[in-house]
Formats: sequence, C-alpha cells, structure tokens
Amino acid sequence: MSKIIDAKKQVVSDIATKLRESQSTVVVDYRGLTVAQVTDLRKQLRDAGVEFKVYKNSMTRRATAETELTALDEQLVGPTAIAFSKEDVIAPAKILNEFAKKNEALEIKAGVIEGQVASLEQIKALAELPSRDGLLSMLLSVLQAPVRNFALATKAVADQKEEQGA
Repeated sequence: MSKIIDAKKQVVSDIATKLRESQSTVVVDYRGLTVAQVTDLRKQLRDAGVEFKVYKNSMTRRATAETELTALDEQLVGPTAIAFSKEDVIAPAKILNEFAKKNEALEIKAGVIEGQVASLEQIKALAELPSRDGLLSMLLSVLQAPVRNFALATKAVADQKEEQGA
C-alpha cells in the first residue's frame, strides 16, 4: 500500500514542479474528442514544445495546494487535460484556441500564466496575440521607422538640391 501512496505523492510532486516551472499552463476539457483528434492535438503541441498530459483531478488539486494555485481547483472537474509550456507563454493558448475553433468538443477552462491563475477570457486574449517572432518583428519595425524616415527625408533633400543645382 505504501508503494501506491509513494507513487501518488511522486505524481503530485511532478505536477507541482511543472506548474512552478512552466511559463504558461492551460487546462482543457477534452470530452467528446476522438482518438484521432487528440493525437493530432498532441502532435501540434509537441511540435511547439508543449507538454500535454491527463492527470487525475484529485492529484492536480493536491499539486495546486502545494503551489498556492487553489483558484484553479474549481475548474478541475470532469475529464481534464493540462498543457504545460516552459519556453513560450503564448504557444499552448494559441494552439488550443485554434484547435477549439475547429473542434467544438475541446473546451478551454482556465490556466496559469507566469504563476498567476488566468481566466478563460485571459487565455483567449493571450491566444490572439502574435507569436514571439511576430512580436519581435513588430518591435523591429517600430525601431526602424525613425531611421527609415530620416533616410527618406535626407534623400529627398539631396534630390531637391540636385534639381536646383542642375
């Protein structure tokens, strides 16, 4: 009997560690998805470096108590799967939101973003953000704009002086 308890304690500890270490975590209800759909979803998440696991709700509740994320407990009912991402904050929300749009059976419940419990609305707002690369390119564009405008103005002045001199 103690081996079973030790194994369960290890699972709770693993969940708690993943909750602490992940940049973002998304909790979903996958009831009604076919095996093929779940396999496709797992592949998409794996390709993005996101871990997708199904745990017993009772063990997840114990892990949320350890990590002081008990506000998540009310969402831990029914068939629940959890997506953990250590690197990208946006990836799990974006992939799961896109998948939920195509497959109505997948329901996003809530999540954890950088250690704070997030509601469904916050997860969906996060999913609508551009990817990290998209955000970096937007920032680069904003930083280049003044230099580009200065170069265009300088060229216009040079062209104007050339026309006047000719």
